[in-house]
This record gives sequence, structure tokens and C-alpha cells, in this order.
Amino acid sequence: MSSPLIPTKQPLAAILGLGMCVPERVLTNDDLAQMVDTSDEWITSRTGIRQRRIADDNTTTSDLAAEAAIRALDDAKVHPDELDLILCATATGDYIWPATACVVQRKIGAYRAGAFDLSAACAGFCYGLAVAGAFIQSHAAQRILLIGADALSKHVDWNDRSTCVLFGDGAGAAVLGPNDSGQGVLTSVLGANGDGLEMVWLPHGGTRSPLTPELIENGQNKLIMQGREVYRFAVQVIPEAIQQALQKACLSPSQVDWLVMHQANIRIVEAVAERLQIPKERVFINIDRYGNTSAASVPIALTEAVQQNLLKPGQIVVTAGFGAGLVWGVNVIRWNAK
Repeated sequence: MSSPLIPTKQPLAAILGLGMCVPERVLTNDDLAQMVDTSDEWITSRTGIRQRRIADDNTTTSDLAAEAAIRALDDAKVHPDELDLILCATATGDYIWPATACVVQRKIGAYRAGAFDLSAACAGFCYGLAVAGAFIQSHAAQRILLIGADALSKHVDWNDRSTCVLFGDGAGAAVLGPNDSGQGVLTSVLGANGDGLEMVWLPHGGTRSPLTPELIENGQNKLIMQGREVYRFAVQVIPEAIQQALQKACLSPSQVDWLVMHQANIRIVEAVAERLQIPKERVFINIDRYGNTSAASVPIALTEAVQQNLLKPGQIVVTAGFGAGLVWGVNVIRWNAK
């Protein structure tokens, strides 16, 4: 099913190791039914989600990110001192500043690495793969730690059944390095449409509308999402972006071995796969156990796919993310042997 290796004069960014971390607390649909007017059947039939992991009050995004990073480094057999760069894709950093990547750097002791955050919401990890690929192809870095981590439960209105049923917390991490054999990130397509920024947003808390006691008291410091509009956006834009990315790599949807999408809604994932005529047995799904973990969604899925021995060297793996901005990102990867 996989096509021959594509000759390249520049190294590709290959994933050398993966790791993930999710909180211990499990919040089921039945649990949510005790909090808001909903049911397991209602949530599952509309989203595919059965449960999600929720961070406690003492667990921060950087805690999840650092643990995922340590596991990815161990999987890659890379020491923190060998890292040149740490990228953390997150929309829920520990602080407005400094970057959560810097907090992670301190926690794992990677003091030789540069560190910065990447803000592209649920598409953050896919954006990060494109950025890491550019650093490695230009020989600006040899070892990069890319993390996708979010704790959106801390920004959810738990009285709003349209959003509180969707999100969970978690982190996923990948260690990337150069590969000269044609295996790694082949192509990426990144896009954005700021006209849709109100479809998914946290309107208060920034410089335009700083938080006040009144806003907090009225619950206006929580995320807002227009679910139907996001669905329409995703099922239109993502198939087109995947087609574009595959064409850049001289590939077609029939050559995709695995589609690993942002786990936002099972209906979106199924609609995208159907439009591309990718069989469901080649689509990785774990939304039922974790819900929408934002930037952590894709790396958690990749980690579990590897743990289940699904991804084989030489296979074509397509990752795709979309979210607030509105933004979207797609990567075509020829999976590499470790």
C-alpha cells in the first residue's frame, strides 16, 4: 500500500520516540449526567465520547507535559542534554508568560535547549510538526522535543452541557531527529481563517478584555464554542487540506495507511474519512476514552497507535488537526524504523 521512498537531498524530521500522560481521574458520561441535563446515550451518539480524564486542582499543563516528555525521551533513548529545542503546543499554559516550554525545560533539566510555546489551539501539534521539520531540514536543530498539552477542563463552564461534555485533559510528546532515508515528515499544509475566530474562543482574559471580578462571578471567563459551525468548517476544510498535502508528496488517499486526526468528534473524523474514501479500519480512534484533549489529541493518538503496534516502518501516516482561530494543519509522514 505504501509507495517507494521519495529521494531527498535534505534530512526529514523523523519521530524517534513518543510519550503521553493523562490525569488519573476519569469522568464518565454518567458522571456528567449528575451535573447537567444530559445522558450517556446523548453524548455518545453525538460525539463518540464515553469518558474523559480531568486534572485535579494541583495539576498544571506543564505537569502533564513534562511527564509525557520524559516518557518520549525514554522511548527515543535521548537524554535531555541532547535536546536543541523544546516546542510546547498549548492553549492553556501555566502562565500568560513565561512559556510553558520553559517550565517543562526546568522540570526535565534540558538546559541546553531553546524553548518556546506554539499557539494554534487543537491544531498545535500538527503546526509543531511543520515547525520542527523546518528546523531539522535546515540543519538548525538535531534533536527537538515537541509537546502537545492542554488542560481545557480548567476553562470549561461545567453548567454548559454543549461544551462540558467534550473536553478532557492530557499531554503527548514526540522527540524528532533527522532521517536521511526518506522517512519522516514528508509534507505539511497549514491554514487559518481569522473570520471564524468567534466560533471557538475564550473572549475574556486577554488585553482586549482583561478579567474582572464581575466577569469571573458571572462565569464569563470560560470557553465558548459554536459546535455546528465548527463541524461544517472541519468537514469541508480538512479533506481539502489532506488532499493538498498528499499531492505535495506525490501520494493519493488510497495510499494512506493510517489517518490520525484530532479527536474532537467521531462524526467529524468519520465524515473526513468518508470524503477521502479512507476505510474506517485505517482510521485511528480513541476519542471514546479521552474526549477532546486539544493539542494533546494527535500525539496521544500516535502514542497509543505505536503501543498497539499499528504503525509500521514505511507506512504513510496522515495527521490532521483543526481548532480555534480558525486554524488547521495536516502532516504526511512516512513512518520510520526506530
